[in-house]
Amino acid sequence: MRVIVVGAGEVGSTIAATLASDHEVVVVDTDSERVETMTYSHDVLAIEGDGTSLETLEEAGVDRADMVIASTDSDETNIVVCGAAKTVDDPFTIARVKKTDYLRTWEHSEGAFGVDFMVCTDLHTAETIVQIAGLPGARDVDTFAGGVVYMAEFSVPEGSPIAGQTVSEADRFESLTFAAIIRDGDVVIPQGGTAIAPDDAVVVIGSFESVRGFAGSLAPAPTLEEANEVVIVGGGEIGYQTARLFEAEGISPRLVERDHDRAREVAERLPDTLVLESDATDIDFFMREHVDESDIVVAALDSDEKNLLASLLAKRIGVDRTLAVVEFGDYVDLFEAVGVDVAVNPRVVTAEEIIRFTYREHTENVAILEADCAEVLEIEVDPDSALAGNRIRDVVPDLPDGVVIGAITRDGELITPRGDTVVERGDHVVVFADIEVIDAVDDAL
Repeated sequence: MRVIVVGAGEVGSTIAATLASDHEVVVVDTDSERVETMTYSHDVLAIEGDGTSLETLEEAGVDRADMVIASTDSDETNIVVCGAAKTVDDPFTIARVKKTDYLRTWEHSEGAFGVDFMVCTDLHTAETIVQIAGLPGARDVDTFAGGVVYMAEFSVPEGSPIAGQTVSEADRFESLTFAAIIRDGDVVIPQGGTAIAPDDAVVVIGSFESVRGFAGSLAPAPTLEEANEVVIVGGGEIGYQTARLFEAEGISPRLVERDHDRAREVAERLPDTLVLESDATDIDFFMREHVDESDIVVAALDSDEKNLLASLLAKRIGVDRTLAVVEFGDYVDLFEAVGVDVAVNPRVVTAEEIIRFTYREHTENVAILEADCAEVLEIEVDPDSALAGNRIRDVVPDLPDGVVIGAITRDGELITPRGDTVVERGDHVVVFADIEVIDAVDDAL
């Protein structure tokens, strides 16, 4: 497949790097340094030029492109890129936007702006934050099969109840599959006797109830239903959308915004949120407003440095769990190393959402884990799949190492996979796969 990616920033470069091994990728950017970096670091054709220009798109081969992904930092530019591509041919177009207004307009008219699919970075980031907040101790959360199946990644700190246990001892929940252990950046496919060590990351797949039960066994932190106090620091679009989604979950958060006009605006739009006008990096404010009694603090300010400061202040005064928005991807590990519980990078979650459209027709969803060391795929079983009509135990020996079948849904119902389970055509299968074998898995299943 020929894919044109316009914009070689963090989102575009992540997409291009992920697709380069399997697709013919062309990257377009106006920045000569970015173009040079892409040329020498990835197996792609990088072109310096304006992606809104027909001349540049034609140089990139838009007439032969199967897909055009517009991922610059300008919403308007991305929309124009998609519209321009449609004037030449009919590639599948994806636009990344930040403003939800554009998303709402696009949703009301299929194919509006010449865009086949639109990803709203701020909204998708807020959805990710609320999903992670709903599972105590989770570092990453994704849903599959229309929300029937959950995948979650959990850290195992020193002193965790499961540190030192085997997988069999830790697996006390119905409808739960231990898909992988990530240890020192390597993927370990666990057996029943595999020991779980401190500092491991554990990936589990199953029903929401079983995954939440497992989360509760790791840490006694409250679920969203039990949370007495949630504080959101920053009333920008991500903070606002996060508060709105918390309200939809029946939570009445507090939101802290320094700017008077913005604070008033979000207060009018969020009926169940208490908006406080203050500087949230002021520890005296934190103490005065009893933020230490909060169960969760979400830092969604306009800079990584402010989000780090707000999160560390919250941890210092005793907040159990902090989630911080991190715009610069290289800071994610740093944030978590110095004490922030979960760092969420909007560009990474956006890239993941876009990448799933590059998979084959029967791949319904994809989640990327741990700096692209593994993926979780949702695959609809067709007649050509190795699973169709067969027992799992008969198929697994022919699959490469590094693959775990985590869950099956049939007619919207969850089936916990066992060796004797027969997979039927039309089933949705959620599969964990080491990145090294992802192509073989995609071919087989």
